[in-house]
Amino acid sequence: MTYRCLLQMVLLLCFSTTALSRNYSLLRFRQRSDTVCQKLLLQLPSTPQHCLEVRMDFQVPEEMKQAQKLRKEDAILVIYEMLQQIFGILTRDFSSTGWSETVIEDLLVELQGQMDHLEPIQKETMQKKNFTTGDMTVPHLKKYYFNLVQYLLSKDYNSCAWTVVRAEMLRNFSFLKSLTGYLHD
Repeated sequence: MTYRCLLQMVLLLCFSTTALSRNYSLLRFRQRSDTVCQKLLLQLPSTPQHCLEVRMDFQVPEEMKQAQKLRKEDAILVIYEMLQQIFGILTRDFSSTGWSETVIEDLLVELQGQMDHLEPIQKETMQKKNFTTGDMTVPHLKKYYFNLVQYLLSKDYNSCAWTVVRAEMLRNFSFLKSLTGYLHD
């Protein structure tokens, strides 16, 4: 009787691992739109170079820079949080930038699509409480994005502030690509 129960548990564990790895494969496929997001951001006109001189150190969390140190479950949480925060920033007042609303809408649709595809995996990870670094990284990410929003507020959402934030977002998508690439391993 005990062996039958043990066998069922082992089979269940094998199947859940297979299902999770399939989810990672799907995630890698879906996250290719990071490149699309970067291209859309690059379509937005930036203001003169002098705007980047008012750039500040937003203190990017170390975990974003070192994807290889994150477990896959943690990487999922980090990616999801980053997408949510970027989405939130892009829904703010960018009227002073001269940016195309169509490009911003396309970017928001891409981000929403990525979050929609990632959400089941993120929820599964959260339910299992199968993460370690992610529980500390998420608050670091929230602080980082809070600093970006505070910067925009302090500059009254002017075009120079948006140029600086746009540059940060491009950098964020590079981090997202490396995190997603890490999931290939």
